[in-house]
Amino acid sequence: MTLSNSNSISVTNLEKKFGDFTAVNKITFSVKKGEIFGFLGANGSGKSTTIRMLCGIITPTSGTGSVAGHDIVSEPEEIKHSIGYMSQKFSLYEDLTPYENLRFYLGIYSVPPEQWEERIDWVLNMTRLQEEKNRLTKELPPGWRQRLALGCSLLHKPDVLFLDEPTSGVDPITRQHFWNFIQQLARDGITVFVTTHYMDEARFCERIVMINAGSIVASGSPAEIIAAACPGKPGADLNDAFITLMMRSNS
Repeated sequence: MTLSNSNSISVTNLEKKFGDFTAVNKITFSVKKGEIFGFLGANGSGKSTTIRMLCGIITPTSGTGSVAGHDIVSEPEEIKHSIGYMSQKFSLYEDLTPYENLRFYLGIYSVPPEQWEERIDWVLNMTRLQEEKNRLTKELPPGWRQRLALGCSLLHKPDVLFLDEPTSGVDPITRQHFWNFIQQLARDGITVFVTTHYMDEARFCERIVMINAGSIVASGSPAEIIAAACPGKPGADLNDAFITLMMRSNS
């Protein structure tokens, strides 16, 4: 399956059932190349199941989809080599240095050895960790470890970057720096698919889909979603819209 020039992710009637339980209920959406796209929902809403299907980890029950030009049903391994993934849980080796973690993940991503030094220098410079490359990772402040985890997910220069609650547990200033970096990645053409519980962060997304009980309850730009969910409330923000939409869909 090939994508249009404008879309990096596209799904149609995507569904996932576990026995009699429908975790994702025939959802349809697309994400443009170079877009910062927010995928928001409460715990148990179907976010994680959707991401696992998009990343080629689990197979949909029905529906179609493509990520970075690859079919999510027939080409899951190709997808895994075309995407980067950063979870909310820190997943690097704390007893290794940043340099050693990067070397390890280069091998995991099967990057040719002749490119290793160039990729390591690129990530260390990009994440501003060049001076810290030989410190133990566990000695780094949380924000620096976060930058390292993001750098590891970018080593193979993926077309699409999945960020699952990437700023959980870090301070507001670090979160702002992180989003500045994400915006630069998008300007460079990387598609960023992000989940977050911080509504003040979600406003940085160009478009958002909100999901509840496996179904899409809203989609559009942050301003469009706020206007539709909270008409007549000029001071409303995304947090107000999110609460309104979740309560409405649960009623």
